[in-house]
Amino acid sequence: MSKPEIRVATFAGPGAEPVIQSVPWPKVPRKAALIKVGACGVCGTDQHILKGHWPKPLPWPFTLGHEIGGVIVEKGDEFTADFMEKPLQVGSKVMIPPLMPCGHCYYCVHYPEQANKCLTPVYYGRYLGFDKAPHLWGGWAEYVYVDLEMLPGTKVYKLPDDMSLRLGALSEPLTSCIRAFNRATRAGGFKWGDTVVIQGSGPIGILAVAAAQEMGAGRVICVGAPEEPRLALARKFGAEATVDITKVTTPEARIAAVREIVGGFGADLVMDCSGHPTAGPEGIEFLRDGGTYVEMGQFTDAGKIETSWHRICSKDLNVLGSWAFTGNDLPLGVDMLYRARDKYPWLEMQTVYPFTQEGVSQAVADAMAMRTVKSTIVPFPELVA
Repeated sequence: MSKPEIRVATFAGPGAEPVIQSVPWPKVPRKAALIKVGACGVCGTDQHILKGHWPKPLPWPFTLGHEIGGVIVEKGDEFTADFMEKPLQVGSKVMIPPLMPCGHCYYCVHYPEQANKCLTPVYYGRYLGFDKAPHLWGGWAEYVYVDLEMLPGTKVYKLPDDMSLRLGALSEPLTSCIRAFNRATRAGGFKWGDTVVIQGSGPIGILAVAAAQEMGAGRVICVGAPEEPRLALARKFGAEATVDITKVTTPEARIAAVREIVGGFGADLVMDCSGHPTAGPEGIEFLRDGGTYVEMGQFTDAGKIETSWHRICSKDLNVLGSWAFTGNDLPLGVDMLYRARDKYPWLEMQTVYPFTQEGVSQAVADAMAMRTVKSTIVPFPELVA
């Protein structure tokens, strides 16, 4: 009995509409696996790519989507364990991160804690073009293919058997938040009980609100927009207060509003999850002198700003950048989601869309218009019921 063809969404370039293409069911060799996609989010990076903001060449056409939760439906005899040596079998729930360090370049060997800066990474949903057989290299598809022999940098992580694949799809963006807070902790800029301000109320901002609390923050405030659905959800996730940038419209007014909320001389830590260049100069004024500013939102080049670096010096600040995560960070995101699965309204973040041309197009459009917090494409609703 012949196996069905597999449908994948491809984009021809920035601004293009998705095209659903069908490809043959692949042969799965000894170190490979085929993963049925349960859920895949629409990331801010996906949106920037489709707006033409990605600073490096991309292999158009290709399949976007890298926040993947799925289940193994076929695997080779030597595809036996995940990156953390947990056994894998047909039926195992897994996620695969987009950025997979190679393990043998300069950064991977000499600075493994910064393998996120790998010189030759594997990137699902970004740097693997549709033309590369078997054409299943992104999460906006029915299936994703992994092959440890073809792409040795590939990493697969097992999810708990009773974990929703919709939760699994959040593990990649949550891990980016966890690593950013850990960067601050290691720099001496974040400790238990600190007051934290999150700039941005999109999916990364909402996840950062949860991560801050799970990692010991005393108070968490969120600055962003719009009120519905984003700021309202930030409060559901535990933000004690929010500042709506569409109502408090000037930096000076927002600085005053945040300082009134946090009291004293300002926040201990501010983290930018907005991706807007103007967040930085404003955010450092939310801080007390000696505080810590963490930039993790500028994942694409959104342009320059005019500012005075004197404020960084005169306020005696820690300023840190955080880029994605390493292979060893990912289990922290899975574990936090699983441990706190009933503590936060995770699934309320996600607006679900079917895997059709119209569904994918609408998921992207609604995310760009901020009508959703996390647009999530679900090819097989029965997998996430």
